[in-house]
Amino acid sequence: MSSRLIGVGVGPGDPELVTVKGVGALRAADVVVVPVMAAPDGRDGGERGRAEATVLHYVPEEKVVRVVFALNERSDRARREAAWDAAGERVAGLLRRHAAVAFATIGDPNVYSTFTYLAQTVQRLLPGTVVETVPGITAMQDLAARSGAVLTEGTEPLTLVPVTAGATVLKDALGGPGTVVAYKFGRQAREVAEALRETGRIDDAVWGSALGLPEESIRPAADLEDGALPYLSTLIAPARRDGTRGGKL
Repeated sequence: MSSRLIGVGVGPGDPELVTVKGVGALRAADVVVVPVMAAPDGRDGGERGRAEATVLHYVPEEKVVRVVFALNERSDRARREAAWDAAGERVAGLLRRHAAVAFATIGDPNVYSTFTYLAQTVQRLLPGTVVETVPGITAMQDLAARSGAVLTEGTEPLTLVPVTAGATVLKDALGGPGTVVAYKFGRQAREVAEALRETGRIDDAVWGSALGLPEESIRPAADLEDGALPYLSTLIAPARRDGTRGGKL
């Protein structure tokens, strides 16, 4: 029988936001892989990531396998590719010995997730591996709930932009209709504030980081002037609305 690689979305950080199905998948798997950020020498940096911290609320530590990924490598393509290959080999080795391996990822495994690249690598190494995903709650959903921001109404579109693609991409999205959500913008907070101001979208926008954790911060986008924020910060710029009920139907 083919082994199964299951990507499990464990939400944005609050362990109470892992779905019942997600908890079941984590507990049913033979091992649970969690991504670990590589140190400068390419080895395990020792830091416990958000996915691992969440997983440990539901499975014993001895069931968790830490695998190093080049999560913070953007400039050195060769180093990043080598790290991906090594991670894929490590997980493929686990799949050769176990029937079901779960991979825990923050948010959802099909939304800007490390799992996508891992699954591609593993399927090249072990053709026939069955890949499954269990959806998870995303940061934009959690921020909307905690801040009271409404993501969509009626016929409004919703645009999700990773600011790692550049602040210009965000500005183009803000110039269009509907709600705009920005991920991974913490290192470009000033540029994001400028884009919001130039497009007239700063007054209703809100940002948040470490959602559901003790260090949680949720504030108006006008506070972005303060400088750099945590890398995994999330921004919601709601659609322009006239205040009437059902105005966009």
